[in-house]
Amino acid sequence: MGSKISFDNTEYAFAYKKSEELKRANFLFTAMGHPWLVNLGLKITPRAIKWKLPFTMPVIRSTIFQQFVGGETLEETSVVAKKLGEYNVQIILDYGVEGGDDGEHGFDHATEEFIRVIDYAATQPNIPFMSVKVTGFSRLALLEKIDGLMAVAEGTLMKRYLKAVEQLPGNEKKEWHLVRVRMLRLCEVAAAKKIGVLVDAEETWIQGPVDALTILMMDTFNKQRVVVYNTIQLYRNDRYTFLKDSYEAAAERNFVLGAKLVRGAYMEKERRRATEMNYPSPIQPDKKSSDTDYNLAVGFCIDHLDIISVIIASHNEQSNLTATQLLQQKNILLNHPHVHFSQLYGMSDNITFNLAKAGCSVSKYLPFGPIKDVVPYLMRRAQENSSVGGQTGRELGLIKKELKRRKVR
Repeated sequence: MGSKISFDNTEYAFAYKKSEELKRANFLFTAMGHPWLVNLGLKITPRAIKWKLPFTMPVIRSTIFQQFVGGETLEETSVVAKKLGEYNVQIILDYGVEGGDDGEHGFDHATEEFIRVIDYAATQPNIPFMSVKVTGFSRLALLEKIDGLMAVAEGTLMKRYLKAVEQLPGNEKKEWHLVRVRMLRLCEVAAAKKIGVLVDAEETWIQGPVDALTILMMDTFNKQRVVVYNTIQLYRNDRYTFLKDSYEAAAERNFVLGAKLVRGAYMEKERRRATEMNYPSPIQPDKKSSDTDYNLAVGFCIDHLDIISVIIASHNEQSNLTATQLLQQKNILLNHPHVHFSQLYGMSDNITFNLAKAGCSVSKYLPFGPIKDVVPYLMRRAQENSSVGGQTGRELGLIKKELKRRKVR
């Protein structure tokens, strides 16, 4: 069923970009190909912003911000969303401000911002999802404490979670109740507005309560349609098992499991902490193990589309091809309502736009926010592109191929 999908077609991949934009991307990815330059930028940029050096914002805006971010305001993202929509590419909207310990007022403010994003997405024709971080509206130390209590408790995830919350002192029980109420509000608004909520993954030492909270929300909101998705990081050595356990819970409780499959974002930090604190690393021993578990997870989800709604959020060409091949082998529509593909805005256009051309349901993950607030996100993109083997080279090769096809110097 269906024709063979290829990710080599640069005409489709970059049809939405003008040649001037491609040349800028060529310059940026060339710079990212030099790790020493990226490391220098990682050191200088946060300080330059802090010291308010005059050239900083214009340089960031015209380079890395323009490549990876949809704009500073919701309204600015509509330009990008409209352009991508012309090529059947949807949007996952991400308020790119990363939470800190800002106190209850800060957490309430972040919650209102998330709700504003949901309200806005509901007015747009091609923004079916938005993304939230629980650390945006919860104190890190509280999440870490609950996770620690869960780690020593016995039983299923939910039993361990309930035991952990029960052990909190009264003031922290109240604090956690406020976190649950914020999450509940978000999901209620999203369900009413028919917008999907993708809950971002966090570091292993705070992920336990995030998983439990997300599953509780699925149990409430994912009965009739899929509203809530958990993010499963397959570079962790326990997450394929966790996916299967989550499926069992969904089957037992009669809700649809929303699963966004990613490889992961905190590898170096996770390994470093495990070494420093002398516990076994939660990260897979090598890339091959991550790839194996990722592809197994894709297969497992496609085998259980009656109970799982999957978002294959990957920049790995082989994983995306594996997914489309499995769908075709099983005579499942490429745009099955429980199958969605996604890549980050500014990266892997060859995957996104060729999937869209083939008829798949696919989106770009589009962060927005004031430049100074999205800098942590931008720094991760720069680091990722300089450290991921072959990623920058592949991006550059495709851009150069398209510039050559257009005969642009």
